[in-house]
Order: sequence, then structure tokens, then C-alpha cells
Amino acid sequence: MADTRTMAELLRAPTEGNAEAIVVPPIPAENFELKHSLLNLVTSKQFFGFEKEDPHAHIRWFNKITSTMKYKDVPDSAIKLMLFPFSIDGPTRIWLDKEPPRSILTWDDLVSKFINKFFPPSKTTNLRNEISNFQQRFDEPFHETWDRSKDLLRACLHHGFTELH
Repeated sequence: MADTRTMAELLRAPTEGNAEAIVVPPIPAENFELKHSLLNLVTSKQFFGFEKEDPHAHIRWFNKITSTMKYKDVPDSAIKLMLFPFSIDGPTRIWLDKEPPRSILTWDDLVSKFINKFFPPSKTTNLRNEISNFQQRFDEPFHETWDRSKDLLRACLHHGFTELH
């Protein structure tokens, strides 16, 4: 069978497979638009995925920012899914771009994938081991030991160590 595509069609770059990972559900509201000030807030404290960054803290901050805006007939989850890509950059942006097209359908999907990528179970295991084997260092003042222990617990609060403090 002969190929009946025109030269222009043959030269056009393929676009299938270029869909975003995040699927934003349809928004039934009329005249809905995100305010520029909200975008500025979201981009003011981006998550890059560096070792010292806490993805749980980023999600808490992001939820706090996005909860300040309510739109009639617009689900909160749709706003979060729409805005989240603006709250990340660097390695985190690369991670999101590499997720399979249309693979993130809900806010819970996104949070789960984000946390598992940037706070994997191995990190939780390491923190738990550090907490279990925690000791005061030689010649370390008690107040420094106390601060160090609180930092460890704070880093692992969301993983079952809330009963320790």
C-alpha cells in the first residue's frame, strides 16, 4: 500500500509520547485562571532534590500555599496537580519529566511517587538505625546532644518515631 502522506506531513516531528506525566482532571468552572501571584508563591521556594532538602516539608509547604486559594467548581487536587511542576526544579524537574506519560492521575499518586523518589525506604532505615544507636559523643555538651537527637527525630517523624519525643 502506498504512503499517501504529503511532504509536509512526512517532515513534521512526531508528537505522540510527549504527554506530561501529570494528568490534570477537567475543570468544569467557567473563566478559571490561576493568578500570577499564586505562581510566584509556588516558585519562590522550589524543591531541587538535594540531599539536605526534606520532601515532606516541601509537600507541607506546598499544601499550605495551595490551600490559600479556593475556586468555585475547581477541585483542590486539580489546582495542586496543575501547580506542582512549578514548585520543583533541577534534578526534581528531570525526575518528573522522565515519569511515563499520563502516569500520575491523582494528587496522592504524585505525593507517593515524589516521596518514594526523594525519601526512599533506605533513607528511613538509615535514620531509624541512627536513632536506635544514638549516643552522646565524647566531650559533647548535653545541650548539643539533645539538639542532635531532636534533629534526627524531626527528620524521621513521618516514619513512626513520633512516640519517641
